[in-house]
Amino acid sequence: MCQSEARRGPELRAAKWLHFPQLALRRRLGQLSCMSKPALKLRSWPLTVLYYLLPLGALRPLSRVGWRPVSRVALYKTVPTRLLSRAWGRLNQVELPHWLRRPVYSLYIWTFGVNMKEAAVEDLHHYRNLSEFFRRKLKPQARPVCGLHSVISPSDGKILNFGQVKNCEVEQVKGVTYSLESFLGPRTSAEDLPFPPATSCSSFRSQLVTREGNELYHCVIYLAPGDYHCFHSPTDWTVSHRRHFPGSLMSVNPGMARWIKELFCHNERVVLTGDWKHGFFSLTAVGATNVGSIRIYFDRDLHTNSPRYSKGSYNDFSFVTHTNKEGIPMRKGEHLGEFNLGSTIVLIFEAPKDFNFQLKAGQKIRFGEALGSL
Repeated sequence: MCQSEARRGPELRAAKWLHFPQLALRRRLGQLSCMSKPALKLRSWPLTVLYYLLPLGALRPLSRVGWRPVSRVALYKTVPTRLLSRAWGRLNQVELPHWLRRPVYSLYIWTFGVNMKEAAVEDLHHYRNLSEFFRRKLKPQARPVCGLHSVISPSDGKILNFGQVKNCEVEQVKGVTYSLESFLGPRTSAEDLPFPPATSCSSFRSQLVTREGNELYHCVIYLAPGDYHCFHSPTDWTVSHRRHFPGSLMSVNPGMARWIKELFCHNERVVLTGDWKHGFFSLTAVGATNVGSIRIYFDRDLHTNSPRYSKGSYNDFSFVTHTNKEGIPMRKGEHLGEFNLGSTIVLIFEAPKDFNFQLKAGQKIRFGEALGSL
């Protein structure tokens, strides 16, 4: 009996310390329930923050009168990540004094394990601002492109997941999936396709798999802040269409990907689709916190992280024109685009059933190394 009282001691002391008048609190919560949703979120947000920060049991008396904290995921989604990312982008453009460049960049190098020996310019004073440092180029011999395999890694990073696409769902990390159609968007006439929009999983898959006997494959590569931030063409292919999804800019690190369902479908992303020698091929650059800027070198009309956007909307652009009926040809290893900071690349492509990945989940990989081959 004494032991149970001892265990409940901190909780009893916290309840006594807070000493909520329950009748008045119930009346106040009743008033909150009549508020509009935005006002209710604003009022309950500080209590929720305290609930997760204070010692366990400190706000437990609130639950006795009907209050429930907002979930951690919902709380995180209220953070203005797009605004913070734009502010970070502005900060990146500020030119640093010559004397401050070495200590600032050295701290970043030490924190994220950057290998400056691979950089085309190793002198830290050369980079006028953080943006130039993030987008630094590599020495030509630093990343040899594998010529023996048909698909190479488009970037440096960590392999989160790979394999065949099953049931029209793709794993962002082990055990956490998202809808293929939600991620790529519907196949419509805007892409000059001769068939109507899909009405089921099997019909959507059949629109992507254009050749009999082929399967759909995927590979997810996470770029950490210390990685090389440019990405390249993973194979010889032709880009015919770009779809830009404005959206959130939540963190895409593996821990957050396990925490938030369909994270990649919520975040801003740029989907490039086209064809390679085995059929359909796509590369998607997914934005993240402080990575609102996604740049595609051959697409000057693309503008990401705009201040205003409609949730769930997307913008289509076709590279197939009357003068260019093929699209944009890309060679394996050719420069394709860049991020401002670490983010994620998702490859989804069609290939014969005997396609094999040369990978292990969780392994580190560098641009130019083999992903898989027939």
